[in-house]
Amino acid sequence: MRKVIYLMNVSLDGFIEGPNRELDWASIDEESHRFFNDQQSDMGTLLYGRRLYEVMTYWETADANPSISEVEREFARIWKNSSKIVFSKTLEQVQGNARLFRGDIAAEITKLKQQPGKDLEVGGPNLASTFMQLGLIDEYRLVVHPVVLGSGTPFFPTPINRVNLRLVETHTFKSGVVYLRYRRAGLE
Repeated sequence: MRKVIYLMNVSLDGFIEGPNRELDWASIDEESHRFFNDQQSDMGTLLYGRRLYEVMTYWETADANPSISEVEREFARIWKNSSKIVFSKTLEQVQGNARLFRGDIAAEITKLKQQPGKDLEVGGPNLASTFMQLGLIDEYRLVVHPVVLGSGTPFFPTPINRVNLRLVETHTFKSGVVYLRYRRAGLE
């Protein structure tokens, strides 16, 4: 069965963006970008809320920009080729390899998990919060950056029910960024 994975960059104090929605604190070098390329290549469908989808649409045309690096160009190609489902009540349309969804989230994710294929990645704390409340997330993957923001948008929004996890993988990058991969306890 396919898994639902929640993967995001996060500050040491648990925020995915600063108090003014800034992302300039994340230390993305070539090594960590290659890591994200590998992670995205292993995903079958990307599940986004409106806000994260709007940020990520940058990658729809980024590969045409001659000033980006080859690792960024590769990420753009991977992102464009990935199927995406955008969960939004306000968006009227999406572009590229994406579709809008406005129905029963639990039923849709249950159906997707039972289909053959690669794992599903949920992105964005608001949508992930809904998934958490419905017990739909199988793995939590945090890419922890050595910065304290003090406030912003939390990786784990409140309120949230208790989730017992088991650490299954770690990796430390040369930049000091640490990858933590947790599986929901009982899912072996």
